[in-house]
Amino acid sequence: MSKVDLHVHSTASDGRYSPREIIRMAVARGLEYLALTDHDSVDGIEEATRTAEEYPGLTFIPGVEISTDVADGEIHMLGYFIDHTDRRLREALEEFRTSRENRAQGMVKKLAGLGMPLEWERVQELAGDGSIGRPHIARAMLEKGYISSFEEAFEKYIGRGCPAYVERKKMTPQEAVRLVLDGGGLPVLAHPFTVANPEGWLKELKPAGLIGVEAYYRDNTPEATSATLSLAERYGLIVTGGSDYHGIGESHEVGLGGVMVPVTAAEGLIRLARERGIPRASQRP
Repeated sequence: MSKVDLHVHSTASDGRYSPREIIRMAVARGLEYLALTDHDSVDGIEEATRTAEEYPGLTFIPGVEISTDVADGEIHMLGYFIDHTDRRLREALEEFRTSRENRAQGMVKKLAGLGMPLEWERVQELAGDGSIGRPHIARAMLEKGYISSFEEAFEKYIGRGCPAYVERKKMTPQEAVRLVLDGGGLPVLAHPFTVANPEGWLKELKPAGLIGVEAYYRDNTPEATSATLSLAERYGLIVTGGSDYHGIGESHEVGLGGVMVPVTAAEGLIRLARERGIPRASQRP
Protein backbone atom coordinates (compact mmCIF):
# COMPACT_ATOMS: atom_id res chain seq x y z
CA MET A 1 0.00 0.00 0.00
CA SER A 2 1.33 3.42 -0.96
CA LYS A 3 1.73 6.24 1.55
CA VAL A 4 0.77 8.77 -1.14
CA ASP A 5 -2.41 9.30 -3.17
CA LEU A 6 -2.68 12.57 -5.06
CA HIS A 7 -5.75 11.79 -7.19
CA VAL A 8 -8.96 11.06 -5.26
CA HIS A 9 -12.66 11.88 -5.71
CA SER A 10 -15.46 12.33 -3.17
CA THR A 11 -19.20 12.97 -3.12
CA ALA A 12 -18.39 16.58 -4.00
CA SER A 13 -18.20 15.28 -7.57
CA ASP A 14 -18.71 11.67 -8.65
CA GLY A 15 -17.13 9.72 -5.81
CA ARG A 16 -19.01 7.42 -3.45
CA TYR A 17 -17.61 8.62 -0.12
CA SER A 18 -17.78 12.01 1.57
CA PRO A 19 -14.61 14.08 2.04
CA ARG A 20 -14.68 13.24 5.76
CA GLU A 21 -14.93 9.53 4.98
CA ILE A 22 -12.09 9.78 2.45
CA ILE A 23 -9.78 11.36 5.02
CA ARG A 24 -10.59 8.73 7.63
CA MET A 25 -10.12 5.91 5.12
CA ALA A 26 -6.75 7.37 4.12
CA VAL A 27 -5.61 7.43 7.75
CA ALA A 28 -6.85 3.88 8.33
CA ARG A 29 -4.85 2.71 5.32
CA GLY A 30 -1.68 4.40 6.50
CA LEU A 31 -1.48 7.17 3.94
CA GLU A 32 0.72 10.14 4.83
CA TYR A 33 -0.10 12.40 1.88
CA LEU A 34 -3.55 12.79 0.28
CA ALA A 35 -4.98 15.19 -2.29
CA LEU A 36 -8.70 15.59 -2.92
CA THR A 37 -9.16 16.31 -6.63
CA ASP A 38 -12.87 16.32 -7.40
CA HIS A 39 -14.04 16.81 -10.96
CA ASP A 40 -14.70 20.50 -11.59
CA SER A 41 -15.52 21.03 -7.90
CA VAL A 42 -13.83 22.39 -4.79
CA ASP A 43 -16.88 21.95 -2.56
CA GLY A 44 -15.31 19.09 -0.59
CA ILE A 45 -12.09 20.86 0.35
CA GLU A 46 -13.32 22.65 3.47
CA GLU A 47 -14.74 19.47 5.02
CA ALA A 48 -11.63 17.49 4.09
CA THR A 49 -9.34 20.16 5.53
CA ARG A 50 -11.21 20.27 8.84
CA THR A 51 -11.17 16.49 9.10
CA ALA A 52 -7.48 16.25 8.22
CA GLU A 53 -6.67 18.62 11.09
CA GLU A 54 -7.74 15.80 13.43
CA TYR A 55 -4.88 13.63 12.11
CA PRO A 56 -1.44 15.23 12.43
CA GLY A 57 0.19 12.32 10.61
CA LEU A 58 -1.67 13.08 7.36
CA THR A 59 -0.67 15.90 5.03
CA PHE A 60 -3.74 17.03 3.09
CA ILE A 61 -3.39 18.87 -0.23
CA PRO A 62 -6.41 20.74 -1.63
CA GLY A 63 -6.94 20.07 -5.31
CA VAL A 64 -9.27 19.88 -8.29
CA GLU A 65 -9.46 18.00 -11.60
CA ILE A 66 -10.59 20.04 -14.59
CA SER A 67 -11.86 18.35 -17.75
CA THR A 68 -10.80 19.66 -21.14
CA ASP A 69 -11.52 18.45 -24.65
CA VAL A 70 -9.09 17.98 -27.53
CA ALA A 71 -9.41 16.41 -30.96
CA ASP A 72 -7.58 13.19 -30.07
CA GLY A 73 -9.19 12.49 -26.68
CA GLU A 74 -9.62 14.12 -23.30
CA ILE A 75 -7.07 16.00 -21.25
CA HIS A 76 -7.64 16.39 -17.53
CA MET A 77 -5.77 19.03 -15.57
CA LEU A 78 -5.04 18.50 -11.89
CA GLY A 79 -4.67 21.64 -9.80
CA TYR A 80 -2.85 21.33 -6.47
CA PHE A 81 -2.88 23.77 -3.54
CA ILE A 82 -5.66 25.77 -5.20
CA ASP A 83 -7.50 28.42 -3.22
CA HIS A 84 -10.98 26.94 -2.96
CA THR A 85 -12.39 30.33 -1.90
CA ASP A 86 -11.26 32.10 -5.09
CA ARG A 87 -14.38 33.65 -6.64
CA ARG A 88 -13.34 33.35 -10.30
CA LEU A 89 -12.34 29.72 -9.84
CA ARG A 90 -15.64 28.86 -8.17
CA GLU A 91 -17.67 30.65 -10.85
CA ALA A 92 -15.87 28.82 -13.66
CA LEU A 93 -16.34 25.46 -11.95
CA GLU A 94 -20.02 26.18 -11.34
CA GLU A 95 -20.48 26.62 -15.09
CA PHE A 96 -18.92 23.20 -15.64
CA ARG A 97 -21.16 21.58 -13.04
CA THR A 98 -24.25 23.00 -14.75
CA SER A 99 -22.92 21.60 -18.01
CA ARG A 100 -22.42 18.21 -16.33
CA GLU A 101 -26.06 18.10 -15.24
CA ASN A 102 -27.33 19.07 -18.70
CA ARG A 103 -25.09 16.40 -20.20
CA ALA A 104 -26.35 13.75 -17.78
CA GLN A 105 -29.97 14.59 -18.63
CA GLY A 106 -29.12 14.20 -22.29
CA MET A 107 -27.59 10.78 -21.66
CA VAL A 108 -30.62 9.63 -19.69
CA LYS A 109 -32.82 10.73 -22.57
CA LYS A 110 -30.69 8.81 -25.08
CA LEU A 111 -30.71 5.70 -22.91
CA ALA A 112 -34.50 5.84 -22.78
CA GLY A 113 -34.51 5.91 -26.56
CA LEU A 114 -32.37 2.77 -26.50
CA GLY A 115 -34.95 0.98 -24.36
CA MET A 116 -33.20 1.58 -21.03
CA PRO A 117 -35.27 4.20 -19.17
CA LEU A 118 -33.87 5.60 -15.91
CA GLU A 119 -35.57 7.78 -13.32
CA TRP A 120 -33.79 11.14 -13.23
CA GLU A 121 -34.64 11.45 -9.55
CA ARG A 122 -32.70 8.24 -8.85
CA VAL A 123 -29.62 9.55 -10.69
CA GLN A 124 -29.85 12.69 -8.55
CA GLU A 125 -30.12 10.59 -5.39
CA LEU A 126 -26.99 8.66 -6.34
CA ALA A 127 -25.12 11.93 -6.89
CA GLY A 128 -26.23 13.30 -3.51
CA ASP A 129 -24.89 16.80 -2.94
CA GLY A 130 -22.14 16.36 -5.54
CA SER A 131 -22.19 17.15 -9.23
CA ILE A 132 -23.84 14.51 -11.40
CA GLY A 133 -21.46 12.46 -13.53
CA ARG A 134 -21.41 9.37 -15.69
CA PRO A 135 -20.61 7.03 -12.77
CA HIS A 136 -23.99 7.91 -11.26
CA ILE A 137 -25.73 6.97 -14.51
CA ALA A 138 -23.75 3.73 -14.65
CA ARG A 139 -24.80 2.86 -11.09
CA ALA A 140 -28.44 3.53 -11.98
CA MET A 141 -28.08 1.25 -15.01
CA LEU A 142 -26.62 -1.47 -12.81
CA GLU A 143 -29.55 -1.18 -10.41
CA LYS A 144 -31.98 -1.65 -13.30
CA GLY A 145 -30.10 -4.68 -14.57
CA TYR A 146 -29.41 -3.13 -17.96
CA ILE A 147 -25.72 -3.96 -17.64
CA SER A 148 -23.76 -6.64 -15.82
CA SER A 149 -20.76 -4.52 -14.86
CA PHE A 150 -19.84 -0.91 -14.27
CA GLU A 151 -17.37 -0.98 -17.17
CA GLU A 152 -20.06 -2.17 -19.58
CA ALA A 153 -21.90 1.14 -19.22
CA PHE A 154 -18.88 3.05 -20.51
CA GLU A 155 -17.77 0.50 -23.09
CA LYS A 156 -21.20 0.10 -24.74
CA TYR A 157 -23.39 3.10 -23.91
CA ILE A 158 -22.02 6.25 -22.24
CA GLY A 159 -18.34 6.24 -23.21
CA ARG A 160 -17.01 8.54 -25.93
CA GLY A 161 -18.33 7.44 -29.32
CA CYS A 162 -21.07 5.26 -27.79
CA PRO A 163 -24.79 5.67 -28.64
CA ALA A 164 -25.80 7.47 -25.42
CA TYR A 165 -22.70 9.68 -25.13
CA VAL A 166 -23.27 13.43 -24.91
CA GLU A 167 -20.56 16.09 -25.09
CA ARG A 168 -20.50 18.93 -22.60
CA LYS A 169 -18.94 22.34 -22.27
CA LYS A 170 -15.22 22.15 -21.69
CA MET A 171 -12.29 24.53 -21.82
CA THR A 172 -9.02 24.09 -23.64
CA PRO A 173 -6.02 22.61 -21.80
CA GLN A 174 -4.32 26.01 -21.94
CA GLU A 175 -7.35 27.64 -20.32
CA ALA A 176 -7.35 24.97 -17.60
CA VAL A 177 -3.68 25.67 -16.84
CA ARG A 178 -4.47 29.38 -16.55
CA LEU A 179 -7.51 28.75 -14.33
CA VAL A 180 -5.39 26.72 -11.90
CA LEU A 181 -2.64 29.33 -11.85
CA ASP A 182 -5.14 32.15 -11.35
CA GLY A 183 -6.67 30.09 -8.53
CA GLY A 184 -3.31 30.09 -6.76
CA GLY A 185 -2.45 26.48 -7.60
CA LEU A 186 -0.01 24.25 -9.45
CA PRO A 187 -1.24 22.68 -12.73
CA VAL A 188 -0.31 19.05 -13.44
CA LEU A 189 -1.32 17.02 -16.49
CA ALA A 190 -3.30 13.96 -15.36
CA HIS A 191 -2.91 10.47 -16.92
CA PRO A 192 -1.21 11.77 -20.09
CA PHE A 193 -1.69 8.58 -22.09
CA THR A 194 -5.39 9.29 -22.59
CA VAL A 195 -4.28 11.28 -25.64
CA ALA A 196 -2.40 10.05 -28.67
CA ASN A 197 0.51 12.48 -28.42
CA PRO A 198 1.30 13.21 -24.76
CA GLU A 199 4.73 14.64 -25.53
CA GLY A 200 3.24 17.16 -27.91
CA TRP A 201 0.89 18.39 -25.21
CA LEU A 202 3.64 18.60 -22.60
CA LYS A 203 5.73 20.65 -25.02
CA GLU A 204 2.77 22.96 -25.68
CA LEU A 205 1.55 23.31 -22.08
CA LYS A 206 4.92 23.82 -20.36
CA PRO A 207 5.25 27.42 -21.67
CA ALA A 208 1.63 28.04 -20.56
CA GLY A 209 2.61 27.26 -16.97
CA LEU A 210 2.30 23.47 -16.59
CA ILE A 211 4.56 22.35 -13.75
CA GLY A 212 4.09 18.58 -13.64
CA VAL A 213 2.72 15.35 -15.05
CA GLU A 214 1.02 12.37 -13.41
CA ALA A 215 3.49 9.54 -13.91
CA TYR A 216 2.09 6.96 -11.47
CA TYR A 217 -1.47 6.03 -12.42
CA ARG A 218 -3.76 3.03 -12.03
CA ASP A 219 -4.05 2.26 -15.76
CA ASN A 220 -0.38 2.72 -16.58
CA THR A 221 1.70 -0.16 -17.81
CA PRO A 222 5.28 -0.18 -16.51
CA GLU A 223 6.30 1.06 -19.96
CA ALA A 224 3.87 4.00 -19.75
CA THR A 225 5.16 4.99 -16.32
CA SER A 226 8.75 4.79 -17.52
CA ALA A 227 7.92 6.85 -20.60
CA THR A 228 6.20 9.50 -18.49
CA LEU A 229 9.16 9.75 -16.14
CA SER A 230 11.45 10.25 -19.13
CA LEU A 231 9.19 12.96 -20.54
CA ALA A 232 9.07 14.72 -17.18
CA GLU A 233 12.86 14.80 -17.02
CA ARG A 234 13.11 15.99 -20.61
CA TYR A 235 10.77 18.94 -20.08
CA GLY A 236 11.74 19.82 -16.52
CA LEU A 237 8.45 18.79 -14.92
CA ILE A 238 7.81 17.31 -11.50
CA VAL A 239 5.93 14.01 -11.27
CA THR A 240 2.86 13.09 -9.24
CA GLY A 241 0.62 10.05 -9.02
CA GLY A 242 -2.55 8.59 -7.62
CA SER A 243 -5.31 6.04 -7.79
CA ASP A 244 -8.10 8.15 -9.34
CA TYR A 245 -10.23 6.60 -6.59
CA HIS A 246 -14.01 6.99 -6.82
CA GLY A 247 -15.14 4.27 -4.40
CA ILE A 248 -17.15 2.38 -7.01
CA GLY A 249 -15.78 -0.96 -5.86
CA GLU A 250 -12.34 -2.47 -6.00
CA SER A 251 -13.43 -4.94 -8.64
CA HIS A 252 -13.68 -1.92 -10.94
CA GLU A 253 -10.73 0.17 -9.74
CA VAL A 254 -7.72 0.07 -7.45
CA GLY A 255 -8.37 1.08 -3.87
CA LEU A 256 -7.42 4.27 -2.11
CA GLY A 257 -3.63 4.32 -2.01
CA GLY A 258 -3.56 1.38 -4.40
CA VAL A 259 -1.03 2.91 -6.80
CA MET A 260 2.56 2.92 -5.58
CA VAL A 261 3.54 6.58 -5.60
CA PRO A 262 6.93 7.45 -4.09
CA VAL A 263 6.91 9.83 -1.15
CA THR A 264 9.37 11.98 -3.10
CA ALA A 265 6.55 12.84 -5.53
CA ALA A 266 4.48 14.44 -2.76
CA GLU A 267 7.54 16.08 -1.24
CA GLY A 268 8.51 17.56 -4.59
CA LEU A 269 5.05 19.00 -5.09
CA ILE A 270 5.05 20.57 -1.63
CA ARG A 271 8.57 21.92 -2.07
CA LEU A 272 7.65 23.66 -5.34
CA ALA A 273 4.51 25.12 -3.77
CA ARG A 274 6.58 26.55 -0.93
CA GLU A 275 9.17 27.94 -3.33
CA ARG A 276 6.35 29.80 -5.08
CA GLY A 277 5.08 31.16 -1.78
CA ILE A 278 1.73 29.40 -1.87
CA PRO A 279 0.35 29.88 1.66
CA ARG A 280 -1.60 26.61 1.67
CA ALA A 281 1.70 24.76 1.29
CA SER A 282 3.39 26.57 4.15
CA GLN A 283 0.66 25.31 6.46
CA ARG A 284 1.65 21.69 5.78
CA PRO A 285 4.02 19.94 8.20
